[in-house]
Amino acid sequence: MTAPTELELIRPDDWHVHLRDDAMLVAVATFTARQFARAIIMPNLKPPVTTVAAARAYRERILAAVDPSLAFTPLMTAYLTDDAEPEELARGFREGVFTAAKLYPAHATTNSAAGVTDVRRLDRVLERMQAIGMPLLVHGEVVDHQVDVFDREAAFIERVLAPTLERFPGLRVVFEHITTRQAVDFVTQARPTVGATITPHHLEFNRNALFEGGLRPHFYCLPVAKREEHRLALRKAATSGNPKFFLGTDSAPHRVTDKESACGCAGIWNAPVALESYAKVFEEEGALSRLEGFSSLHGPRFYGLPVNGECVRLVREPTAVPERYPLAPGDVVPFHAGRQLAWRFAGVTRPG
Repeated sequence: MTAPTELELIRPDDWHVHLRDDAMLVAVATFTARQFARAIIMPNLKPPVTTVAAARAYRERILAAVDPSLAFTPLMTAYLTDDAEPEELARGFREGVFTAAKLYPAHATTNSAAGVTDVRRLDRVLERMQAIGMPLLVHGEVVDHQVDVFDREAAFIERVLAPTLERFPGLRVVFEHITTRQAVDFVTQARPTVGATITPHHLEFNRNALFEGGLRPHFYCLPVAKREEHRLALRKAATSGNPKFFLGTDSAPHRVTDKESACGCAGIWNAPVALESYAKVFEEEGALSRLEGFSSLHGPRFYGLPVNGECVRLVREPTAVPERYPLAPGDVVPFHAGRQLAWRFAGVTRPG
């Protein structure tokens, strides 16, 4: 069969992205908006986005940072804390400000110090969210130094996620940026109200990439990449056509100086080549025909939102990825830095 030279997809959404704030927000927001019509915006700022007013203000800053010629809708999330108020979340959801609420276990990842120390503290919140159909987005790792960093996602399923869903069986949950075979199996077997996002980088490399020829800080992210068996399970899930799995880049920019330091930051900035990266994986798996479902259909259906009316084009054209982008806050290294990808994003096609 002849390989296609062009792909046209219903315009995708990114169901998990970090746009940061201030100068970094201004520098990176358009990279996401040029490919995606909507994006679930992570709320782990300093201070975190915990109120309706803070979410409104952050949404306005995002829209001001995006190229005005692009049609882009930021979907805001609430950062859950131990003392989160059910009525504040419900009001934000009712008024169309909050699309979902995000559970960060305290100290699990970047800017999560204010996160939840014990999920049982959220019982009143989760009961209300279940009642109104508000999705819970989870960073699925336990924060227990007795648990190996490579086992923290599997431990989270057993200790936190499974018991929580037993208590709240109707709760809508997105298990974000899954990285393990155990997570794939859990989501596959769970109720239809449980879905998961998968990043392009966790589909591309395993934990060996962190240490090949030396310590490689630009492959460091949280959750950290796992063994090859887990990467292969993720690729199988993403390309399976199962509507429980959908696109979420977890694009997370940091300046080079913050990555290449004595205590380097976790995060991979894949926004400049997000769709090109997913297309690479789906083609390698012989599943290009399923890319549109994963990128453009499964997410909106899970969130109960309409599918986008625009399309995007990818063309088969060798594309060199820059070694770094000189942005105003400081240089940022992109995913696939210095490599050549087979696909190039060719823009948005508007109806009519």
